Amino acid sequence: MRPLSLGVRLSLLFAACSAVVSLLAGALFNQASEAHFVELDRQQLEGELAVLRGLLDGVADAADLPERLPAVREELALHPELALRIAGSDGLVWFDSRPGRHDPAAYRSLEAPLEPRDAGGTRLTLHLNIAHHRHFLQDMQRLIWLGVGLSALATALLGAWVARRSLRPLRRMGEVAAGISASSLTTRLEETRQPAELAELAQAFNAMLARLEDAFARLSAFSGDIAHELRTPLSNLLTQTQVILSRPRAQEDYREALHSNLEELQRLAQMVADMLLLAKADHGLLLPNREPLQLEAEIDALLDYFAALAEDAGVRLERRGEARLAADRGMLRRALSNLLDNALRFTPAGGEIRLELTSAAGRLRLEVGNSGPAIPAEQLPRLFDRFYRADPARREGSGEHAGLGLALTRSIVRAHGGEIRCESSAGWTRFILEFPA
Repeated sequence: MRPLSLGVRLSLLFAACSAVVSLLAGALFNQASEAHFVELDRQQLEGELAVLRGLLDGVADAADLPERLPAVREELALHPELALRIAGSDGLVWFDSRPGRHDPAAYRSLEAPLEPRDAGGTRLTLHLNIAHHRHFLQDMQRLIWLGVGLSALATALLGAWVARRSLRPLRRMGEVAAGISASSLTTRLEETRQPAELAELAQAFNAMLARLEDAFARLSAFSGDIAHELRTPLSNLLTQTQVILSRPRAQEDYREALHSNLEELQRLAQMVADMLLLAKADHGLLLPNREPLQLEAEIDALLDYFAALAEDAGVRLERRGEARLAADRGMLRRALSNLLDNALRFTPAGGEIRLELTSAAGRLRLEVGNSGPAIPAEQLPRLFDRFYRADPARREGSGEHAGLGLALTRSIVRAHGGEIRCESSAGWTRFILEFPA
């Protein structure tokens, strides 16, 4: 069964609240009216009792009653809603203006001694007909029920109208969501015109659209970059193979062509392996095998490996500080190798590459810096994007670097619970890695 809409639920809630409030108000008014009538009847009965005591003053037995009855009857004639019964101390009835049984629901009664100081003497019983009061209260109860029904209906209709107007921003959100597609991710909700209760939802909705737009743009760029990176080596393989097979050649020519193809295939295999590693990182499947490492020893081993390349490039390598970290040795070396390789390519001759280790406030900081031209500030946020190269003069098939190194480094750092960022100013570019110690 399909659940009720919010508008219907709000309308029913408004109607129920209105009915409950009307019922409570009606019940209180009915109780107050009934108490008021009881008080009026009591006052009337007590007033008539005082009058009749005066008319019957001095009556000691039934023989004294006949001469007083005309005055009593005259008084009762003035109040047709009253009935009087006079009984002696022995319980025998001396006079009853309306013989018979008086229904307690239709009459209110008052019994008292003729002489207030003689409780065991002659007794007077007054019966007051309250039928008109009952009719009034019954009519009022019917009006209360009618008012409850009408107020509930009116409140339900008004609530439905108010709910429909109040839920209009939600319908607008639904329309925007229904219209979202790959070509309309720039649509946004107007946050300033939303009610306070929906402003936070509108902000979250717009933030979600912004993330989707950014992710789709990155995916589109990633697809284009993949095609760009794969097109050149595949084209080289096809062209070279076609040229070699176009006519018979010497065995050495075939061997040279196969070696050239092998280099291209190895580059493609490395690119695919890097992309698979990044895909695993995106899905949280990059799980490092942690072991306690002396970082200065690991860095020194890498510096020994890059020493020959640095000497050829005229670049000085330096390491400062010591620290320990529980990390995956293979992953950490790969990340640092990417950073050192990147630094070597952009450090001019006579420059310096410096690695510094520091620990403070429960954080371990590893800084890989190189001297050289600064990276423009607008390019810093994109350095870790896949296939991104800061060099605008990028050419198809230029070099062996596909632009995945920094993206891989960030994935490895994050897999260890750390973060990486880049700062570039005053002739130095620094990649700063921070890990929980």
